[in-house]
Amino acid sequence: MGAHISSQTLPWQEARNSKGNPDIWRQVDALYTLVMDDYEMHIGGQWCAAASEITYDAINPAKGKAFAKLPQGGRDDAQRAIAAANEAYASWSKVPLFDRADLCIRMAEVIAAHEGELADILCTELGKPRHREAALEAQLVPTFYRQAAELARHLEGSTMLARDPNKRITSFRRARGVIGVITPWNFPASIPSEYLPFAIVMGNTVVWTPPPTAAVTAVTLMRYLVEAGLPRGVINLVIGPGAQVGDEIVANPGTHAIAMTGSSATGRIISARCGLKPRLMELGGNGPIVVLGDADPCKAAKGIANACFYEAGQVCSAAERIFVADNLKNELVDEVVSQTKNWVPGDVWDQGVTLGPQNNMGVVEKMAAHLVDATERGATIVAGGGRPDLPGFFCEPTVVVDFDADSLVNTEETFGPIAPIRAFSSDDEAWHHINACELGLSSAVFTENINNAWRWAEQLRTGIVVINDQSIYWEPHIPFGGMTGTASGIGRLGGRHTLEFMSDLQTIAFHVE
Repeated sequence: MGAHISSQTLPWQEARNSKGNPDIWRQVDALYTLVMDDYEMHIGGQWCAAASEITYDAINPAKGKAFAKLPQGGRDDAQRAIAAANEAYASWSKVPLFDRADLCIRMAEVIAAHEGELADILCTELGKPRHREAALEAQLVPTFYRQAAELARHLEGSTMLARDPNKRITSFRRARGVIGVITPWNFPASIPSEYLPFAIVMGNTVVWTPPPTAAVTAVTLMRYLVEAGLPRGVINLVIGPGAQVGDEIVANPGTHAIAMTGSSATGRIISARCGLKPRLMELGGNGPIVVLGDADPCKAAKGIANACFYEAGQVCSAAERIFVADNLKNELVDEVVSQTKNWVPGDVWDQGVTLGPQNNMGVVEKMAAHLVDATERGATIVAGGGRPDLPGFFCEPTVVVDFDADSLVNTEETFGPIAPIRAFSSDDEAWHHINACELGLSSAVFTENINNAWRWAEQLRTGIVVINDQSIYWEPHIPFGGMTGTASGIGRLGGRHTLEFMSDLQTIAFHVE
């Protein structure tokens, strides 16, 4: 991976010669380095271009401009990666678990040493405000590698009694084989890290495909893993469109389980294509937030705004529909509108900027379509609703009230900085709107009454229910996933739950004379 340095004097270089803040120019230098760097896939222990030699532009969503070139792989590349993973599995699965855990610890150390660089990449490729979301994600990533190592070292099997007095029964966990890992763009360093170390510490090998709009981050993370001593073929990175690379990874008999975070629509396609392979799928959310009549509206508004606008609303557990008791509607709406002033779009390298852009124009257009649909059905936009006068893919933090049950903001995941609010006069009215959506990932309830808290928590069909805090509350070790009967996924991601998915439970019965 080399750099192609141009001898041309660029406009920013001329400006620096005459004026400018040195800190700003340090950031520009970092961006220039990113522009000039080559990004490649990693298959069988080797950095490589796509077999087709086709490349595409990586787009900075805060500017709407290309900043790097990436290889556009296809089925041939995925097949090579699957073959490499299977070859590596034969030896990697025999490495003692404690040695595999030691590698995960080294990975955590290397990633932590590059924390600032990783935050720069996240800021550039995703438009995450550098001193907020980008820094927080970069700080979080090593945690997963440490956690995988620590939990794996303390895994326990089990013994059990048998009716047959001559049998001794024991169960233990062993590697599944080659894990296909498919990850999204909203947290392109941390979400892969929820899978990769847990897969390899259990003795599996991996074929990983990131989203094309966050592949520079994936390559950067892969560099750190290689630097830590990743053996040849244990993790293979293939970049390319999901219809080719993702489909090959899912359907090819050379992968033995599929782990994926993404949309419900993609989850359905994978389920149809992967056959009987085990699946761990964390899919879309459209979390209902319920503010009961005895709640503190100021506290609720703060939690709601954070859950609506953090990461520009591009979080699966975001507060994307809010139901408030009639007596608190006006006060809650006013408080949420007031909170929008804290979410400031702009230059994502600026410490004062708190709201980044959407990942791509498709997300911008989806939010616009949802707002048009809501207003055509009688809703009113009381804050935001447009796009700020900025380059790139920014949307204003938006509050919309009185949406209809059939509105897209209620039935689909918007994935933008939007706070749709509707009042209810009875529990039945609230449930009518809540149950209009098939998603069931996370939710929140605000109330000062413990009986109401338990009553609502036990009725909400979401994998996580948060009481009196933002719906995006989460920690790496807690089980995270959608409720059965909804379209929000299969299984649970997080801590020991991920380790359990990444392994098969085998039982051995000894006959003793």
